[in-house]
Amino acid sequence: MIRAVFKLMDSILTFIHKNLWLVLLAVNYILVIALSFFILLKNKNPVKTLSFLFALAVLPFLGLVVYYLFGQDYRKSKIFEKKYFLDNERIKDWRANFKLDQEERDDFEETYGEGIFKVYKLLKNNQKAVLTFDNDVELLINGEEKFKRLRDDLRNASVCIHMEYFVLFSDALGNEIMNILMDKAREGVKVRLVYDDVGSNIANSMKRKMTKAGVEHYAFMPVLFSNSTGKLNYRDHRKIVVIDGIIGYVGGINMAQRYDNSYDNPRYWRDTHLRLRGGAVGSLQSSFLLNWNFASNNEIEIEKAFFPKEKPQTERPVAVQIAASGPDTDWANIMEAIFSAISSAKERIYITSPYFMPNDAILTALATGARSGLDVRVIIPYESDSWAAQYASDSYIAYCLESGIKIYRYHKGFIHAKTMVIDDIFSTVGTANLDYRSFSINFEINAMLYSKEINRRLTEVFFDDLKACEEVDLVRWNNRGLVRKLKESFSRLWAPLL
Repeated sequence: MIRAVFKLMDSILTFIHKNLWLVLLAVNYILVIALSFFILLKNKNPVKTLSFLFALAVLPFLGLVVYYLFGQDYRKSKIFEKKYFLDNERIKDWRANFKLDQEERDDFEETYGEGIFKVYKLLKNNQKAVLTFDNDVELLINGEEKFKRLRDDLRNASVCIHMEYFVLFSDALGNEIMNILMDKAREGVKVRLVYDDVGSNIANSMKRKMTKAGVEHYAFMPVLFSNSTGKLNYRDHRKIVVIDGIIGYVGGINMAQRYDNSYDNPRYWRDTHLRLRGGAVGSLQSSFLLNWNFASNNEIEIEKAFFPKEKPQTERPVAVQIAASGPDTDWANIMEAIFSAISSAKERIYITSPYFMPNDAILTALATGARSGLDVRVIIPYESDSWAAQYASDSYIAYCLESGIKIYRYHKGFIHAKTMVIDDIFSTVGTANLDYRSFSINFEINAMLYSKEINRRLTEVFFDDLKACEEVDLVRWNNRGLVRKLKESFSRLWAPLL
């Protein structure tokens, strides 16, 4: 009996050895079939579902790896459910203790219009986003303007510096800023830093120096080659600086020298950022502290110094609402606010985005607006920093042009600004791109601005950028080669993953 069992095992092992590839392939597709039922039962976005099913079907083994790294939905996982619950409780406490809320003005709807009023109400109901009216807003064009102001503000800090970045590199610029942070920490200023573990590249020697100098720093959702590799897909794409609770920065410009054209970079980088003073800084502070608690796994003791009552002296105060979104929120706050703003437009919509892969809702809203006679214009890069994103973005151009949307390709360098201007009163500047990743996957933050003056200034910047653009002609575009069209269509299948 025992001899028969050993003989059977030997036969099985011999068969597996001789047919190893077929056995592995069979195991792969057994797993694929089981996983396909699991994905279908989730009832998620059909485009995203089909993308994963396509990858699993045509890419043996690699498809499983892609789904493991990028396909798992953490929005409803225990880690983010817990964060969402705790965040809501903390926000309530902070507002009660420090009175972050300001009274809603009776004339807001009358002043800004019913459509834009709906954007405010949406964010207030979704995220309890505070609308503040006392803000001084400075528009910063490119890294040269941002980092000049930021260096001065950091050096003048006296209480605390809070910084959160998707990209922080140990290059000439990054090291300079981190050295300033260390100098301020040695002076007694409390310095806290959160950086994304995937987007950033900080030398271990610099991390040790910061720790020794007193700078508290944590990587956001560190990716290890263990059970945490599934977190690779959910990144902290925000760019936030809060200084003494008085000055705030938010926008598209990361912390690396390629974002500053005063360095000898191989490519011109066009970007937009904001410097804020006023009540909106308290909202930036709240967002930072929530992510700090999550990244450090250690709840910070809130101090009154984090939310000072200083009001900026400005002749033209701006109403600002800070919108944050991510896999820890029940709703796609930024995407829904952008959709609501586009749908409320009456005259014009001007968009600048480095990655233009809108979901069906945004694309339909833009196309409907253009066909209704609105002036809808979109600036995208002539050449992206990702070939896959380039082809995926290009796959949307023909439909846009046929719908009456004007597409312009920026050729002076790489345009990384993430801005939108709606009519005369509403605009947004922040970290969110017009793509699936920003709308559904990454942690993002945008400033929603209700101001004729800011709209006028952003419109001027938009038309200045148009001077370095080439408008896409539909006839010429349709004549591009078949190979290119196939590349675009293939890349578009992967748009939810890019």
